[in-house]
Amino acid sequence: MAKPARAWQRMLSGRRLDLLDPTPVDIEIEDIAHGLAFVARWNGQTRGDFPYSVAEHSLLVEELFVRAGGALPKWRLAALLHDAPEYVLGDMISPVKAAVGPSYGELDARLAIAVHLRFGLPAVLPLAVKKAIKAADRVSAWLEAVQIAGFSTAEADRFFGKPDPGLIAGLQIKLRPPASVRTDYVARHAALLALCTA
Repeated sequence: MAKPARAWQRMLSGRRLDLLDPTPVDIEIEDIAHGLAFVARWNGQTRGDFPYSVAEHSLLVEELFVRAGGALPKWRLAALLHDAPEYVLGDMISPVKAAVGPSYGELDARLAIAVHLRFGLPAVLPLAVKKAIKAADRVSAWLEAVQIAGFSTAEADRFFGKPDPGLIAGLQIKLRPPASVRTDYVARHAALLALCTA
């Protein structure tokens, strides 16, 4: 009898995460924060002296989600964790995800379930919540495209949709060292988790 496939990675926390069969007990927020703080969005093709990380993007998505009316702490936590699987899978731009096919989506979904269960969220988010987080994600992509990725406003409108000006008022993307972003991500997670369990 053949052994089942196994693809594991050792985390800095000491956990060994099986990417094909992840379990909630192998998920640590410090590993997620560290990984996401060092994963560059836009394949690193952004202006500035630091890459724009998935961790920074996740903090922005959570803020946009709240601005758009997402008030329940558990759904805010879900917004913060929306790209958590990328701490081990990396961030692929949409055309590459499409070319890779459904196998990437399956890995992402298994990891997302493990992350959700680890932090007390439903394995699969309600559709309305998922759509609201996706909407915030698209607004974040628009801001990133215009402010740091070299898109014109017209291009960003075409690819990501024109955002409500009130939703993005005063938001300015700042590129920061990964260690600073990692610290803020862990702190935001802790604050939201405390609200969820209060």
